[in-house]
Amino acid sequence: MSARLDLSVYGILDPERSRGRDLAQLAGDAVRGGATFLQLRDKHGTTRAMVETARSIVAAIEGSGVPLVINDRVDVALAANAHGVHIGEDDMAPEDARALLGADAIVGLTIHSVEEAGAAAMELADCYGVGGIYATASKNNPNPPIGVAGFRKITDALRRRDPQAQVVGIAGVDHENAAEVIRAGADGVAVISCLFMADDVEAATRLLSGRVADARRETVT
Repeated sequence: MSARLDLSVYGILDPERSRGRDLAQLAGDAVRGGATFLQLRDKHGTTRAMVETARSIVAAIEGSGVPLVINDRVDVALAANAHGVHIGEDDMAPEDARALLGADAIVGLTIHSVEEAGAAAMELADCYGVGGIYATASKNNPNPPIGVAGFRKITDALRRRDPQAQVVGIAGVDHENAAEVIRAGADGVAVISCLFMADDVEAATRLLSGRVADARRETVT
């Protein structure tokens, strides 16, 4: 498993939420603005195109120290030499992802409920995406938003099992509500539209990074 991660500003790159712009360029802009972690999510593209995109992102952020994980697709992560994967309950089993990717890869898990937190294979995971906290237009979600209170309950359930569990808040998070997610116990916020639909991705990322940092300082004073 990987060392402790910096999940503060977790940007999710999705071709459907990019205004048609090049994802590798957006990734570079986000990293320059302070993104600490990136994920590539593409629910509808071909495998070949996704591998090519992932490789271009890896090249664009090389040397930055910011990891790239691939949503769902272990095969794409392997082919593109990405840093790992983020998987949900309907994707490859965590034990299979870990076996294929190796001990040093990042494996993130999506957690939607306290029950899922209790059943999660925590010995195989490096971080957790907990949500969806708010309503979002970037993903179909049949379940109602859990809100900050629901996020806190799930995060507490994970940390009862592992006090060092790293958790990022997902779904509908933006510049206006990121601070309350951090104050609820998140190590970071996973965002899509508020960064990658912005006119100036670097500036939008810098603003979000500042708000996360300010909220974190509030939680330790």
